[in-house]
Amino acid sequence: MLTVSETEVVVVGAGPTGLTLAYELTLAGVETLVLEKLPRRIEQVKGGGIQPRTAELLDSRGLLEPLLKRATPRDPVGGHFAALPVPLDCTPWNTRHPFPVAVPQWEIEELLEERAVAAGARVLRGTAVSGLEPDDEGVVVTADGLRVRARHLVACDGGHSTVRKLLGLPFPGRPGTHQAVLADIRLATVSPSVPQQLEHMSALMRRAGDYWAMLAPLGGDRYRFTFGRADQPDTSRDTSGVTQEEITVALQTVYGSGTTLGAVDNSSRFTDATRQLEHYRAGRVLFAGDAAHIHPPLGGQGLNLGMQDSFNLGWKLAAAVQGRAPSSLLDSYHAERHPVGAQVLHHTSAQRVLADPNPSEDVAALRDIFVDLLRLPDANRHVAGLMSGLSLRYELSGGHPLTGHRVPDADLVTDAGPIRLSTLFGAGHAVLLDLAGTVPAGLGLPPRVDLVRATCTEDLGAAALLIRPDGYVCWATDNSAVHGSALLAEIAGNLAKVN
Repeated sequence: MLTVSETEVVVVGAGPTGLTLAYELTLAGVETLVLEKLPRRIEQVKGGGIQPRTAELLDSRGLLEPLLKRATPRDPVGGHFAALPVPLDCTPWNTRHPFPVAVPQWEIEELLEERAVAAGARVLRGTAVSGLEPDDEGVVVTADGLRVRARHLVACDGGHSTVRKLLGLPFPGRPGTHQAVLADIRLATVSPSVPQQLEHMSALMRRAGDYWAMLAPLGGDRYRFTFGRADQPDTSRDTSGVTQEEITVALQTVYGSGTTLGAVDNSSRFTDATRQLEHYRAGRVLFAGDAAHIHPPLGGQGLNLGMQDSFNLGWKLAAAVQGRAPSSLLDSYHAERHPVGAQVLHHTSAQRVLADPNPSEDVAALRDIFVDLLRLPDANRHVAGLMSGLSLRYELSGGHPLTGHRVPDADLVTDAGPIRLSTLFGAGHAVLLDLAGTVPAGLGLPPRVDLVRATCTEDLGAAALLIRPDGYVCWATDNSAVHGSALLAEIAGNLAKVN
């Protein structure tokens, strides 16, 4: 009989979603164990695009600067929608990070794991989950020679989630219709048609013969090669690996015989399947990232959607585990993130049609119209906000227009001197920001809520704001003249939302 050890939270999966969650939990003092079935990290570029909103969240934890040092050099260029030739402009969204950042996924994972372990998380690799025994008080996990009891388990184990399958949960959606290949390769020789620097997605896309392809330079002889054929059906049930021969054929069909393959570092197949769990919570088990939703890799959404799931869930799960909030707070994770996932699935489905490498006459006409629309500033701003995550607003209670919106990284001045607003969240606390002396002196704050009195160089649209650890406003007031018991009660009531 195996001995059952205990921990507060088990995270299954050590990808960007799972490691982000592990860091958020350990930052809050939650005992966290990460179980990863792979014995070692795969050094692959897959999912290596950080969107502006994710960059803001990483910046708020002090994680962005070290990631930028690992980024692939590129000129600043906007994001894209369906690889249409109009860059998306995020500058109207008042952000310090208006451009996507290209960082190989393994570099993101490495940094997140370093920080999570330094904060106290344990990561066990080569440990595949094989059994779950959930009850009203927690979950017993069986995995390769050990049994662990946890208060909660979070499945971050990808589109083929073992946890989801063990619980027998359906994964409804649209099955894949086409298949493509993603490979990290090294080129022995290059033809003039091979791009020499990262550019806008539309400039990297190529079509030749029956193939569509994108070759993204990563420095030296390293490239990320994505390709497929319009007539290639989804054969995802075929588990055969990608061969060097099929990579070579695609490479030379699109880029000419002067481009030759040197080596394949890693490769995988993906499809355009679109699926989403109906509920992100099943008792003591929660789902995040690809374990909760999958979609075609269009617009650089997948990694960012999963990491933002974790930023939303982390502080809530910590509060529930530590008894600072009722378990019902976890229901707000599904209520807030499921619609976001559904929206991403919706617009990636639209992109799948618009990005068809061999479009019908009708689709070609639709592409032309979309290109014209994206050249209009208001339309571009709308789509840029959607794709970057900057326009996201959670449906929170409260009548103030800022409620549910992200707070911009404004410049503040405190008694200690000038600071950026984002630096207030380095410890993962909520922040009660008093910009006009509105908050009464002596207000008793619960743990992990910081009162900051400051002035702001720009108008944030409120005299005082209560900001969650994930940077979203959950309460605000314009009135700098109201004091006393009424305001104190209002603030205290809203503190329960972040504690």
